[in-house]
Amino acid sequence: MKPTSAPFTLGLIQMQCASDPKVSMEKAEYMLRDAAKQGVQMACLPELFLTDYFCQREDITQFDLAEPIPGPSTQKLSAIAKDTKMVIAASLFERREAGIYHNTSVMFDRDGSMLGIYRKMHIPHDPLFYEKYYFTPGDLGFKNFDTAVGRIGTLICWDQWYPEAARLTAMQGAQLLVYPTAIGWHPSEKAQYGEAQVNAWETMQRAHAIANGAFVCAINRIGHEGPKQGGIEFWGHSFIADPYGRILACGSHDKEEIVMAECNPALIEETRRNWPFFRDRRIDAYGDLTRRFGNS
Repeated sequence: MKPTSAPFTLGLIQMQCASDPKVSMEKAEYMLRDAAKQGVQMACLPELFLTDYFCQREDITQFDLAEPIPGPSTQKLSAIAKDTKMVIAASLFERREAGIYHNTSVMFDRDGSMLGIYRKMHIPHDPLFYEKYYFTPGDLGFKNFDTAVGRIGTLICWDQWYPEAARLTAMQGAQLLVYPTAIGWHPSEKAQYGEAQVNAWETMQRAHAIANGAFVCAINRIGHEGPKQGGIEFWGHSFIADPYGRILACGSHDKEEIVMAECNPALIEETRRNWPFFRDRRIDAYGDLTRRFGNS
């Protein structure tokens, strides 16, 4: 399938996730169907939307939340995609095999077909974000999917901070880079660092849009999860940026909502003609990018 040049309406499902997967799926389905009624043609769900963010602690019982792909959740999402005639991107906790689990994005086309998966490549390990305990690093490389609305590249949360990931995904022809996300403040740090953290997060992804001449979207959850005196306050702020890095739509920090904007792939052609970054890349000089740091 060749990338389409037709404009499409993108919708980001910014939601508060429950600890019970059934409750979260019911809410996601309601919001997805509402998005379809509003004219959304592609919808994206937050990272690991089926449950609360369990990576705040290292707990061996949390592996019970994982499921195979294909599995019950992909079957449900496939049916929703087919019924609403929307392209859907969803992030799930994948059980690949005993002892091998992934943070995985699944892409469904508007006819309900599962086009494929992307497994999160960059795995963080920070206070209350203990993902290395749960997730095996992705081994499928960076992925693109040809959908009814265009060619879409999927990445996940911590991948947001790596220009190499955005570049390698865009180099496969992605018109839109999708980042399902679970990111928030440590409440004790919010007053001092909160604004700077959100600005850095947004700026980094807007830079991916500019550097690659592509649309970019980030879909985050909202709400406080974990102990009242600690935990994480997820900051929402889901947004859609165009190839110039302009914000087309942005969500609040604390409300469940569908963040919508029209994406016109024709703007990619216009942007790249004026800013031909791909043309001017010095591919003969980038070999050291395969090094960890410096000359070793």
